[in-house]
Amino acid sequence: MATYLLRRLLLGCVTLAAITCIVYALARNMPGNPLSAQMGEDPSRKITAEDYARMQRAYGLDKSWPEGYLQWAGNLLRGDLGRSITRKQPVTTLIGERIGPTLLVSGSAFVLIWLAAVPLGLYASARSGRMDERATSLLLYALYSFPTFVAALFLQVLFAVWLRGTAWELPLFGMSDLPADASLGPRILDVARHMILPVTCQTYVSLAYDSRFIKATMEEAIRQDYVRTARAKGAGPWRVLFRHAFRNTLIPLVTLLGLSLPALIGGSIIIEQIFTWPGMGRLFFESIRERDYPTIMGLALMFSVLTLLGQLLADVLYCLVDPRVSVA
Repeated sequence: MATYLLRRLLLGCVTLAAITCIVYALARNMPGNPLSAQMGEDPSRKITAEDYARMQRAYGLDKSWPEGYLQWAGNLLRGDLGRSITRKQPVTTLIGERIGPTLLVSGSAFVLIWLAAVPLGLYASARSGRMDERATSLLLYALYSFPTFVAALFLQVLFAVWLRGTAWELPLFGMSDLPADASLGPRILDVARHMILPVTCQTYVSLAYDSRFIKATMEEAIRQDYVRTARAKGAGPWRVLFRHAFRNTLIPLVTLLGLSLPALIGGSIIIEQIFTWPGMGRLFFESIRERDYPTIMGLALMFSVLTLLGQLLADVLYCLVDPRVSVA
């Protein structure tokens, strides 16, 4: 196992190097630069040429993108992600301030998805072909095909306009309306009310996909010989479903599980922007608009590390759910 983990970590480092190089190249070749984003389309018209050249040197914009990437990678090896060009703060500080709100929404959505997807998938497998299962499948297909940004706008209209002044009215923007010195209990309730709409938008698409994925893998497992043998021995339908079929669908389920949380965090960019949620997704969106290269690279690195760790976790969990899997 130790050799396998070491090999996967080395491969992950090579993958990270390739990802960050491509992201840096794309960021540096976007139209504009941090100076034009802050001062307009042509900053050289607003300041002297000497000052403009000095600012380019200060931000490293006078270097080609390969030179800039090598400088960024060298700083990364020393544990330095650089300073934000537009916010004048260390990138690690910005990420540290934003990671909590993002994990609050994405983590809540992750738990809700799997608490609901597994029972829904098993229920759909047990009731396959019946009217209630068909109605549930139709609803899940409709949810899966509904874009999250459209759903977010509909929810805003529903709970802020149509239900305004009622007990069902929900806040649209931000994380809390209370002052920072408010007591803990009311503040927790206020944050929870602000979370309802973002978490709903983060949850429903993955819930629809994951439950259908579980149903598909269960139907494949039910057709196997060992399930027919268990039925022939007199095992009840729920025992066959849980003990025999479901246990043998855990490997594809673990794969999906390992990629779910990184996908939720990466997919929070649009949702956080719509609801002005102060998380990493909104910071990533703003840093791209501002051409803030150090922040873009820091967040891209973090999203990539989370994805690779999710894949590594899934590979390790394979051995736990199925001892036949070898890590050699």
